[in-house]
Amino acid sequence: MSIPMYTAYNDFQIPQLGMGTYKLRGKMGVDAIAAALEIGYRYLDTAYNYENEGTVGEAIRQSSVNREDIQVASKLPGRYHDYESALTTIEESLYRTGLNYFDLYLIHWPNPKQDQYVDAWKALIEAKKRGWVKEIGVSNFTQDYIERLIAETGEKPVLNQIELHPYFEQAELLAYHQSQGIITQAWCPLGRANEKVAESVLELPKIVTIAQKYGKTPAQVILRWHLQRGVMAIPKSSKPERLAENFDVFDFELTDEELTTISSYSRADGRLANQDPEEHEEF
Repeated sequence: MSIPMYTAYNDFQIPQLGMGTYKLRGKMGVDAIAAALEIGYRYLDTAYNYENEGTVGEAIRQSSVNREDIQVASKLPGRYHDYESALTTIEESLYRTGLNYFDLYLIHWPNPKQDQYVDAWKALIEAKKRGWVKEIGVSNFTQDYIERLIAETGEKPVLNQIELHPYFEQAELLAYHQSQGIITQAWCPLGRANEKVAESVLELPKIVTIAQKYGKTPAQVILRWHLQRGVMAIPKSSKPERLAENFDVFDFELTDEELTTISSYSRADGRLANQDPEEHEEF
C-alpha cells in the first residue's frame, strides 16, 4: 500500500509512519530492515551514534525496493558540532552507509551547555548545498532552540524528532511545530516500561479497551493516536510480525473522545528517561 504523507512548510514530504533502527545491527538488523521494506516501510531512521549506518545501507542494497523510493535519515552526534567536524562526520556517515545522499539529516541533541548547535546547523546547511543531504532537521530541540537557528541562519528545520508517547504528549511543542510547518516525529512512540511508570502504555486499561473495540492491538491504537494528531511515528522492531502489525494502522480511525482519553495519561514529568533537552546532553 501507499503510505499517506506529511508535508513540511517547503513542500518536503515524508511518510506518516517510518521505522526506527536503534540497536538493529549486523545480519539481524539487515534482515529486519529488509523485511520492513518488503512490508511497505519507506522511511528508515538511523544515527551516527547508533553504530548501524552500515547495516541500514546493506539492507537497502539487499532489498528489492529502489533506493530512490526509500527515505533515509541519520543524525549528527554532539561531539562533532563544530562546523568542520560536522561536515566531515556527514561525509563519514555517507561512506558508512554506502549511499550517495541522505534524504534527511538531523542534529541529534542540541547540547546547549556546549553552545555549538548553531555551528552544527550551519554545517548541515552547507551539506545540503553540496548535495550530501536533501533536507535538514533537528532532534530533541525546544521551541527556543529552533527559533535561534532561524534567527541566526534564516533556515528553518523541516522536522523535529522528539520524545512523544501517551505519557508525554508534547501538546505545546506540537502546536508550535504545526504553526511553523515543521513535521513532528516521535521517538519512543510506544513508550517503554521502566522504574518511572507503573504500567507500560501498552497495558493502560483505557487504551486496551479502545483496542478491543476496533479489533486492534494497543500498539496499533497508540500509533493511530500519533497519526491523527499529525505526528510521524518511527516504532522499532526486529520481528517481521511486529513490523507488519505496526504498519497496519491505516484502516481505522479513533474518535475525538478516544484521542482525548489517550492524551489524558500525559503528565508534566512524563519523560521516561529524564532526557530534558534543556539539561541532557549526548556526545
